[in-house]
Amino acid sequence: SDAWYETVLPPTPGLVDQPTVVRARQRGGVDDGTIEWEAGGVPADTGNDADPAAPTESVDGESILTHLLRLDDDLAAIYDATDDGALLSRAYDRYRGLRLVRDPAFPCLISFICSAQMRVSRIFGMQRSLRESYGTPVDLGDRTLYAYPTPEALAARTEDELRDLSLGYRAPYVQRTAEMVASGEAHPRDARGLPYEDAREELTQFVGVGDKVADCVLLFSLGYLQAIPLDTWIKTAIGDYFPDCEGGNYAETSRSIRERLGAGLPERDEPFGESGPDAYAGYAQTYVFHHLRTDGD
Repeated sequence: SDAWYETVLPPTPGLVDQPTVVRARQRGGVDDGTIEWEAGGVPADTGNDADPAAPTESVDGESILTHLLRLDDDLAAIYDATDDGALLSRAYDRYRGLRLVRDPAFPCLISFICSAQMRVSRIFGMQRSLRESYGTPVDLGDRTLYAYPTPEALAARTEDELRDLSLGYRAPYVQRTAEMVASGEAHPRDARGLPYEDAREELTQFVGVGDKVADCVLLFSLGYLQAIPLDTWIKTAIGDYFPDCEGGNYAETSRSIRERLGAGLPERDEPFGESGPDAYAGYAQTYVFHHLRTDGD
């Protein structure tokens, strides 16, 4: 697509030390296309009431995009190892080039807390309202972007203020989780480095986070590519295509579908002390999710 994707990346350990504006778009096809990008650092977070700051500092945009868009994942190896299952084959064929992402941990956590029982458009609307109400503005000349609110900014809000942004019953979950992170009581990054199921359990300490939301954060932020969030679409796939994977509870069903969707995929040396044939199962899940949600078959 010729459309630009743009975001304000918060300070991220090992990647950027300051808020950073990133803009990117793909030109051409999956196999022969290129990515155009622009990136620049901005002054430290000063809050929603500050005058918009413009990007001023040079940053390594290529490394940032490689990290965010997981451009270092070997999709060809994953495709080549796919088994003969009709559902996975259709999903891979139709959406070749689809990648997972490495979202910043705190925004990812809050976004998925807000996602409960919500359509995608409503979730996007909530996140936009949070950014524009409590995030630091960044001046891009012809328009203003907003960084995602810091834990401190959200922790300082009242439940009523967050409800006014249409968060509904999720408002106290967001406020309390932000308070936990801002105070140093816990951080979603603390889960990184734990064995997979222990990491999932670690994340459920946050208010409003159950096993599914925890799996979403593990998969889309913390690099646990074997995680399979058991949402409505994946439960439908299990019932229609893999009924023998229904284990009666979340943990057992999760183990069974990870093994099934990971069958045939290349083993991966996990950075968290785990490896095995299910180590890329989250990639297979993502293709199945997008295929069923988009095409319905």
